[in-house]
Amino acid sequence: MKHRRDWLPQLQRELSDWRLWLTRALVIAFAALAGLAIVAFSRLGDLALATFSQARHDLWWLPLVWTPLCTMAIVALTRRFWPGAAGSGIPQVIAALDTAVPSAQRGLFVSLRLSCAKVVLTCWGLLAGLSIGREGPSVQVAAGLMHAARRWLPARSGVTAQGLLVTGGAAGIAAAFNTPLGGVMFAIEELSRRPEQRNSGLLIAGIVLAGLVAASLNGNEAYFGVIHVTSLSWALLGPGLLLAIGSGVLGGLFSRLLIASLTGQGADAFSRWRRLRPLSFAFACGLAVAVLGVAMNGSTFGSGYGHTRGLLQGEQLDSWLYAPLKFVATWLTAWSGVPAGIFAPSLAIGAAWGADVAAWAGTPHTAALIALGMAGFLAAATQAPLTAFIIVMEMVDGHAMVLSLMACALIASGVARLLSPPLYATLARAQLARLPAQSEASSS
Repeated sequence: MKHRRDWLPQLQRELSDWRLWLTRALVIAFAALAGLAIVAFSRLGDLALATFSQARHDLWWLPLVWTPLCTMAIVALTRRFWPGAAGSGIPQVIAALDTAVPSAQRGLFVSLRLSCAKVVLTCWGLLAGLSIGREGPSVQVAAGLMHAARRWLPARSGVTAQGLLVTGGAAGIAAAFNTPLGGVMFAIEELSRRPEQRNSGLLIAGIVLAGLVAASLNGNEAYFGVIHVTSLSWALLGPGLLLAIGSGVLGGLFSRLLIASLTGQGADAFSRWRRLRPLSFAFACGLAVAVLGVAMNGSTFGSGYGHTRGLLQGEQLDSWLYAPLKFVATWLTAWSGVPAGIFAPSLAIGAAWGADVAAWAGTPHTAALIALGMAGFLAAATQAPLTAFIIVMEMVDGHAMVLSLMACALIASGVARLLSPPLYATLARAQLARLPAQSEASSS
């Protein structure tokens, strides 16, 4: 009877606390809405890229005109109306999570307005054939949606704006890739530095729900299909180690290039050109991306999703030049200043690098090396190894390769740390320079 008297009042308080239930309902509802929004974003992006591919197929020279003009127009609109939408969007979410950012100025980095602009501009970039992904932008889009829930939450709900941003950003990854576990790990590894104990279960439920909403609409299948891996042997050790170290070097250089290019602090002629003539610079970047795409028969255009899926399903790599040229096309796209994510292009670069190593080594484990390359390059570029290997594991249904994927991601990330500071944290600090209060303090 004593135990009954203990739990009965607690149950009564739980059921009678309308604030608690309203908070739960709102967080879950907005998480589901974020999942739906990312699914719609993904389908719109796929339609835009398919439209470009068909137009390019009909008129091979069209990208040489269309791509640079679109790049210049996107940059012009972004700089004029939505400067917070530039780039991948992940640095903006990390910047918004900084406790030094006043709540009134958080809209510089995340808001419903920026979320809508991000969707339109990113899809326009795919329609232009630029080498961009939509997974990074999905983080900012979903974070803006979840952050909008704060105005409806009751007082003393216990859910902070930072908690909503973490939930939204991670839900964007979970829904974009159909990887709920990857979304949770992304929240822990990249976004959440101060986890909220009281509502952590509710926020994680929101992340997982967004991923499940996407899985329900897209089908309960792996993002890149099921990888067929033969029994692994010690013969894979040498090529796998070469792959991991090479992924670390390439990913570290990629991260270093992006940081040097996007922070705009270089003294070279190109950096000065970008600062003084951003629109003509964007036009030149778009033209260079178009030339690379035409030279590679269109393979470097877009996110690289179709190319990566083809490699995992046994298609042959057209040319060993694909990986380095996709690397350059993605860097130039980001440098131009358009809203652009790097997750999908990074996976494409890593997959091609894995196929190259498999061809050079003459090993039968081509599919395994492609998956390892995806995890290794993504881990090196983002320096988030746990997120990278879980995302790749879920995307290719590669549970038999858990230890191999983890080892490759950790080695590649460790090598990359020797070459470059963390990409998103460094770009987030550059985003904080946009705060009006900081600029006033620096001038006084």
